[in-house]
Amino acid sequence: MARLMLISMLFLLAGSMLMVQGGDPTLFFEWNVTYGTIAPLGVPVKGILINGQFPGPNLNSTTNNNIVVNVFNNLDEPFLVTWDGVQHRKNSWQDGVLGTNCPIPPGKNYTYKFQVKDQIGSYMYYPVTAMHKAVGGFGGLRVNSRLLIPVPYADPADDYTLLVGDFFNKGHTSLKKILDSGRNLGRCDGVHLNGKVAKGDGKDEPLFTMEAGKTYKYRICNTGIKTSLNVRFQGHTMKLVEMEGSHTMQNDYDSLDVHVGQCFSVLVTANQEPRDYYVVASTRFTRREVTATGIIRYKNGKGAASSELPPPPVGWAWSLNQFRTFRWNLTSNAARPNPQGSYKYGSINITRTIKLANTAQRVDGKLRYALNGVSYDEPTTPLKLAEYYGVADKVFKYDTIPDEPPSDNTRVTLAPIVLNMTHRNFVEIIFENHETAIQSYHLSGYSFFAVGMDIGKWSPEKRMNYNLLDAVSRHTIQVLPNSWSAILLTFDNCGMWNLRSEIWDRHYLGQQLYASVISPNRSLKDEYNLPEGVLTCGIVQGMPRPPPFSS
Repeated sequence: MARLMLISMLFLLAGSMLMVQGGDPTLFFEWNVTYGTIAPLGVPVKGILINGQFPGPNLNSTTNNNIVVNVFNNLDEPFLVTWDGVQHRKNSWQDGVLGTNCPIPPGKNYTYKFQVKDQIGSYMYYPVTAMHKAVGGFGGLRVNSRLLIPVPYADPADDYTLLVGDFFNKGHTSLKKILDSGRNLGRCDGVHLNGKVAKGDGKDEPLFTMEAGKTYKYRICNTGIKTSLNVRFQGHTMKLVEMEGSHTMQNDYDSLDVHVGQCFSVLVTANQEPRDYYVVASTRFTRREVTATGIIRYKNGKGAASSELPPPPVGWAWSLNQFRTFRWNLTSNAARPNPQGSYKYGSINITRTIKLANTAQRVDGKLRYALNGVSYDEPTTPLKLAEYYGVADKVFKYDTIPDEPPSDNTRVTLAPIVLNMTHRNFVEIIFENHETAIQSYHLSGYSFFAVGMDIGKWSPEKRMNYNLLDAVSRHTIQVLPNSWSAILLTFDNCGMWNLRSEIWDRHYLGQQLYASVISPNRSLKDEYNLPEGVLTCGIVQGMPRPPPFSS
């Protein structure tokens, strides 16, 4: 058996190359990023394609796979892609955000190398540069369970990825100009499902096919830039089984609110009369509701989908109540966060509380979005490179914002925001939203316990209502209008990690920050060295490479 494990195997798998040599398998991908015409809503738009595809190809992996993605930027502008939800343990060098990586220049390439570890679940990738995400460059990223690790449901007949999102026909260049001029993007022009919208004329090709009596897995991700969406299957219920890398208690839902940046996995059983049915996505919390559909076709079915669509929910209270039904499946075998050696996160003492309040203000007449009075200003040198090369003081200052919103949160300044986090501290983060627009936040490098959400302002007494037993461990959290949300986590993953608004116009105009977690021992046990071949830019370009960690 040992000899067999040392035999190298090389073969093609779903457009990638898989190599196994003794240890964990390595998947090789080559991506060519180009412009191309797309028309999700019927209007031709200059889109961003990966290997000629919109949306981009599914990145299909298994726990502990090593992933190597060589990205060739054939655009006429810098490009960078992030792996949303992949934790990159000890390896923020591969996170693919502008605080850790230089963007890939036009005509150049960069090779990402990372391991997906044991994060069984559904994720996505997308570009972080400019407004590229509005027109493509995104796709599904799945981490499957190894055969020896069972999941808490039977194998589905098939495994589908459903990427839903809002869409703006103006194109990414025009959207960037609007934001740069200090204006708001306004409402989206429509919604797409996997880059398509059913016309309902009887000629639509199906997005997915099902066979009567069988159960299918759908990985649903909101890859849009601004709008929360409600997803439902005509005539069918959804059994929620996984959310951003955590198996959940398996409740049935007629519809699910999926906020920007979030991914859910559901099981749908083909138990209706064999014919066509619609999968429906509708905008939420918008003045004008926009709905799009896609076809799900039963094999050997007869009959078009009914024009009577299942209605969407109404109001934000419905979404709040749905959040409260989400529970972590404590009996499943997937890996769990292990803060300070205990799965009982509710009994760990909080060492730091950070309350973040978002605001929209004008600075020199132009719209900016801020956290605790500071709007993030992107430096030309990535924060992590500046820190590693010992020139951080020339690029940013630590703890630019206070742990509490200032009493006058209407004044906004521009600066890089970096929170200095003590390694392995157990931290509480409160997101307060005093605006009428919904918020959605993502923290890279981690999963956190989403323990609370309610209307009004947060106060310490609200902790009495936290879920300290089975809150879902995830990497995104929504904050409803005039409400708050609370998360708990241990900052035990060394690196520079982006806490950002997933609402992309807010992200672009400053609603983000970074958390710096430095190894106290400067040890390889805590963080990997700067990779060979990493792109350099800004003030570190041409500087001698610092000595590596030795142990």
